[in-house]
Amino acid sequence: MTSFWLFLSKVFKFTFGFFDTFGNVLNWILFIVCCTLFTYWCYVLVVKLSGDKDKDYYSPTEGKHPYYDPKIYKKEG
Repeated sequence: MTSFWLFLSKVFKFTFGFFDTFGNVLNWILFIVCCTLFTYWCYVLVVKLSGDKDKDYYSPTEGKHPYYDPKIYKKEG
């Protein structure tokens, strides 16, 4: 019976070590992804929209999703 509990103890130690390692790997992956997104965001702000280029910027979704759509919200009465 003692050997069973020793085996179970080894399994728990392995499991917790696995989750600890997996958590560290996942944190590094998320850190790299967030750094990449932040760098791209800075690139867009500095290169594409710097100076007066923001006046020439064309948004591909502009006008397609209006906040107020008169077809949906029309006055009845």
